[in-house]
Amino acid sequence: MVLYRFLRPFFFLLPPEVAHGLALAGLEAAWRTGFLRAPRGGPPVEVMGLSFPNRLGLAAGMDKDARHVGAWGALGFGFVEVGTVTPRPQPGNPRPRLFRLPAADALINRLGSNNQGAAAAAARLARRRSGGVVGVNIGKNTTTPPEGAVEDFSRAMRMVYGVADYIAVNVSSPNTAGLRDWQSAAALDALLAALFAERERLAAEHGKVVPLAVKLAPDLGAEDLAAAAATVARYPVAAVIATNTTVERSAVAGLPQGQEKGGLSGAPLREQSTRAVKALRQLLPASVAIIGVGGILGAADAREKIRAGADLVQIYTGLVYRGPGLVREIAGGLAG
Repeated sequence: MVLYRFLRPFFFLLPPEVAHGLALAGLEAAWRTGFLRAPRGGPPVEVMGLSFPNRLGLAAGMDKDARHVGAWGALGFGFVEVGTVTPRPQPGNPRPRLFRLPAADALINRLGSNNQGAAAAAARLARRRSGGVVGVNIGKNTTTPPEGAVEDFSRAMRMVYGVADYIAVNVSSPNTAGLRDWQSAAALDALLAALFAERERLAAEHGKVVPLAVKLAPDLGAEDLAAAAATVARYPVAAVIATNTTVERSAVAGLPQGQEKGGLSGAPLREQSTRAVKALRQLLPASVAIIGVGGILGAADAREKIRAGADLVQIYTGLVYRGPGLVREIAGGLAG
């Protein structure tokens, strides 16, 4: 943490995507040279039928192409969610598309699921030497019309099924036009019906049943959230990830870059995502786990998500503002 406090001003002088790439290159180098060593694990946590070394995970978006899975584990994460990956590679939205709001410990991104495609991520995961739980977050290509979305999700699932410990279905990014429409009860029902039919075929082919999770937005109203939860409950969904980024801007009104389009993450999202976790815990059967994400910048924030009903938690923006020491702080704070 002390070293990162020294380095952060330098990183913040750079464009956010440049700083992101540089930080990940440094992380990878530290792992490959043996500087990073996985911390001693506590008692494992059983969630979704999987054994997690601890309750803290890396949220999707930080390592879209599954380049640094081993390094994240050595940093102390109990699990890593890579992606979002799409069936075909795509460049994402035009730059600039990632913005820092330091006064609010927040980010706004409109990256648009830039990634090298599901096949590239699957190939890297097939070669990984490290253990640990790895989820793969899947989505549709931006250029795919609505009538092709179900096939996009199904194809992405087919491409990563053999190398994923769980698969997260992303229907909640605000940066792909029309994607959030798939959270409606009717659309979500059609999507889940197709995906679980596809999973039955894939389970027979691969000899394993991979848990499926659904990632929801924090901007759903109470009725829409209840409808989505009721739809999820009709299928053997293993977990709901709550939540993605928000399009709400009241918490950052007046801040430089605060009105940029995209999804807002970080401290301003904490209360909104925690409310969603609490509501979903009341709406969903106990068999459906909840992964809480949004605004976790310390161990107290993570414990708040657990008290609200989360079984696991994930971070992203907190790493940008607090640095790698945050991982052990949170993992240690949730132990026991």
